[in-house]
Amino acid sequence: MSDLLGSWERSSFSAAGFSHETYRKGSGPGVIVIHEIPGITPKVAEFAEMVVARGFTVVMPDLVGTPGKDVSLPYIMNSLAKVCISKEFTSWALNRTSPVTSWLRALARAIHLELGDPGVGAVGMCFSGGFALSMMVDDVMVAPVLSQPSFPIARGKGDAGGNLGLSPDDQAAVIQRAADGCEVLGLRFTEDKVVGTRFDTLRQELGDAFIAIELPSRSKRDHSVLTEQRDDAGVERVLEFLAEKLLV
Repeated sequence: MSDLLGSWERSSFSAAGFSHETYRKGSGPGVIVIHEIPGITPKVAEFAEMVVARGFTVVMPDLVGTPGKDVSLPYIMNSLAKVCISKEFTSWALNRTSPVTSWLRALARAIHLELGDPGVGAVGMCFSGGFALSMMVDDVMVAPVLSQPSFPIARGKGDAGGNLGLSPDDQAAVIQRAADGCEVLGLRFTEDKVVGTRFDTLRQELGDAFIAIELPSRSKRDHSVLTEQRDDAGVERVLEFLAEKLLV
């Protein structure tokens, strides 16, 4: 484990037929920070520390990769390959919720049971961006954040990457929760093609409950709003959203 995570409490959580290690730090309402590919990198940990500093208990699941390891192209490709073949993730399938979200929902319920109201927040990034959305099926999820949601992967001609990666029943439940007042924060760089047309779908399905933060791209490489190509204004908006929903 990297020294960067030395101050975090390492544990494990099992539910829904899955088990993953977790890293926990802080006090206050719970926020689940779900890493992007390739894993819990130093930049992901730095973002999580910012959330801790704002008065939250942060739990980071370790879903793939080596916690604390720096980003490299081979590391990205290796983690991506593992995600694409794992039964926990529906990387290509449309209109299907990734099985791992059942584990994440159970984790959120356990955190809520321990820490109490008003509920739990979640920040998903890239391949995990849609996970925060699917966690809205449960009422305990009151502050979902989707940063550059990129899965399911667009499959080529005729697929604009607008699918939300939810089963019909889960999508209906998410739409109803949005109609009942649960807002969703989404962030992306304007020229990030990996996100596809998901923001259009989210606007269509969630209406005014979807808060879109679309940041001007500074280069064609801009993708990770909160980490590798961090946009400070975007990070601040996430922290404000979590505070609005949880620090009441």
